[in-house]
Amino acid sequence: MTLRVLFLLMLCAWLPLTTSASDLPTPEQGPVLRIQGSNTIGAALGPALVEGLLRQQGLIKVHSETPDKANELRIVGETVQGRRIEVELTAHGSSTGFTALKTGSADLAASSRPIKEREVLDLQSLGDLKSARAEQVIAIDGLAIILHPQNPLKQLDTVQLARIFSGEVKTWEELGGSGGMIHLYARDDQSGTYDTFKELVLNGHGKTLSGAAKRFESSEQLSDAVSLDPQGIGFIGLPYVRQAKTVAIVDGQSQAMLPQNSLIATEDYPLSRRLFFYLPPNGKNPWAEALVAYAQSSQGQAIVAANGFIAQTVQAMAVTPNALMPEGYQGLSRHAQRLTVNFRFEEGSASLDNKARQDLSRVLDYIKQHDKTERQVTLVGFGDAKSDPARADLLSKLRAMAVRRELVKSGVVLREVRGFGAEMPVAANNEDEGRIKNRRVEVWVY
Repeated sequence: MTLRVLFLLMLCAWLPLTTSASDLPTPEQGPVLRIQGSNTIGAALGPALVEGLLRQQGLIKVHSETPDKANELRIVGETVQGRRIEVELTAHGSSTGFTALKTGSADLAASSRPIKEREVLDLQSLGDLKSARAEQVIAIDGLAIILHPQNPLKQLDTVQLARIFSGEVKTWEELGGSGGMIHLYARDDQSGTYDTFKELVLNGHGKTLSGAAKRFESSEQLSDAVSLDPQGIGFIGLPYVRQAKTVAIVDGQSQAMLPQNSLIATEDYPLSRRLFFYLPPNGKNPWAEALVAYAQSSQGQAIVAANGFIAQTVQAMAVTPNALMPEGYQGLSRHAQRLTVNFRFEEGSASLDNKARQDLSRVLDYIKQHDKTERQVTLVGFGDAKSDPARADLLSKLRAMAVRRELVKSGVVLREVRGFGAEMPVAANNEDEGRIKNRRVEVWVY
């Protein structure tokens, strides 16, 4: 085969959908995109985002087809010329997405937990999956602790949760309630929801999940089972609470928090988490890149909200002052509004993490659209109690200054920068995960 013939074959391997400028190329055979991973994403959000992208590309008759195997879908559309376009979506758990990237059976991984270091190393031939281009936060979710609707329990702390799900606490009477034996419900081992619960609750307290827990691949089935069992308790992603009851969660010295939208948006809620697309930097599929861009767009984030997750769209919210707040913070809450975003930092660093880099542009858009560029913005930094209070106070201000530098580059003149040290923790300070959550910068506008 001559080089010229080979070139022509490669050129013809991808054909345009239509003639518009926004077209994506498509192979002559097979799906244009293969997504594998999280059931939390794959059950509804992933398909909705794919359908939105297909319609954006001008396809018609967009619909989903369900093969015989559970948690697998084909999202299908047609070109105006009648050509069938398919996207495959397989949702058997976050870890399966990374495995599929390695074997080449997926173009994009959906994950309801951050990629693990061993997975980063295992997939390094695909590029750095922790880079800002590869690691894309598409939504915020909160793990809800759910009970039967008639269970009177109102709140639990993370220590109690760890003891309950490890099987150490066996009856509701041990928690001050009634009802006899506690029945445990949990997601399966492949699930990012389970990985998140294990990381945020079990591992931090040196516990493992009880073998008596009933395991589910389906979020909906787990939630429905708990809502029918007066002795049941389970954990689930926010959109899947359904008929069950949620309880408020306390972590360390934090206040008790229900999984409310505003607390999850800022990631203050102790069991909040990020949902991800992982795009291999060395990948060559333009559909994968287009879906990531679409998910981050205003249209994509509207789909995120419509599916019960928390969109990353920046909004201002009023905060009611209370006696547990420092006096200066109370004063701030009386005169300004807090934006629904917190800037957080890479572990052991004053560098903004990947989500914070994405959020910078969203915050800047909000500030400019609402004419807040001239002394209408205050940054408030918080630290953790790992070191002495004076050092925590200094570091909280330094982190706020790191955000200030980025905003100043875009012409924002700030009103002030404040640091509150280790006050108002949103998570326990005895583990790295909690300390990272406490190291945050809030944005307030007048």
